[in-house]
Amino acid sequence: MTWSMVFGFIVSITARVNSDIFAPFTIKSQENARTFHSKPLVEIDPKCLLYVQQREFAATTPSDNCVSVIGSDDATTCHLVVLQHTGSGAVCLAHCDGSSTWSEVPLLVKAVTSLSNIRKEGRLELHLVGGFNDESKTSHKLSLNILAAFQKQKEEIHLETCCITEMNDIVVDGSHRPVVYGIGVNVKTGDVFPSSFTHKGPAEELRSARTFTGGEMADIYDSSRGLVKIGPCNWSPNLDIAFWLSQNDDTILKYLSTSPMAEPPHFVQHMKSTIQFLLEHPNSDSLFPGGQPQLYHRTERGDWERVFQP
Repeated sequence: MTWSMVFGFIVSITARVNSDIFAPFTIKSQENARTFHSKPLVEIDPKCLLYVQQREFAATTPSDNCVSVIGSDDATTCHLVVLQHTGSGAVCLAHCDGSSTWSEVPLLVKAVTSLSNIRKEGRLELHLVGGFNDESKTSHKLSLNILAAFQKQKEEIHLETCCITEMNDIVVDGSHRPVVYGIGVNVKTGDVFPSSFTHKGPAEELRSARTFTGGEMADIYDSSRGLVKIGPCNWSPNLDIAFWLSQNDDTILKYLSTSPMAEPPHFVQHMKSTIQFLLEHPNSDSLFPGGQPQLYHRTERGDWERVFQP
């Protein structure tokens, strides 16, 4: 699929978001989405995985000896974005929540083009997965903004997978929810597939705390050195958030989620763990001695281990 198949309609409705937003997509486009979300979930060995959390992105190339798959999940209204160059094999995966889409998309394009030989034959291909037909239309708005932001880039970008919002929607027990919550991309082959992940490190709670306290989209991986880099992050003590630890699951879902009826089962515990982390580390400075990021490298065993800088 190319941009001409979607933008004649999208540019004409920038102020209008409704239930038939994707009606003008071709039958081929809808079949493409059905084909994608009918694929079985692929289980990934954590020893080759680089996990991307909400409001993070990571980019690498097929020559990476530390990472074979980049993945992310738990996307309800969020969208998962994969951009790759077919010539160099450079690939980027991002977990976008709509916090600053217009400034984030150029970062993703730059991440891939900076790892690619622009003279090498190939093209930029885009895969979009996520969102569903939620009542507040948060998914619809994010879909529009991501598509429009990519269309504004000077590079020619080819939309290969578009499994978003209404094309990623299913009704279960009377409630709408996504068909696909997570994806992986094989950095060696470029294959993009549905997936879910039990291992979401390194520094899972720290990274969640960064997003919870308003951190912006962050590049978490230095592919030239095979290092995951987190922070430095900034937050101030906020004892008021302890309130949430005493609330029941329904209350937490209602007020801390954009899609209470569609969240995965572990959402509430994830929120509580993040809040507990912030209460245990009320000042972020102590986590980043000298104002330096936390760095992690992959050991021979395949896990991520923190590197302490001199």
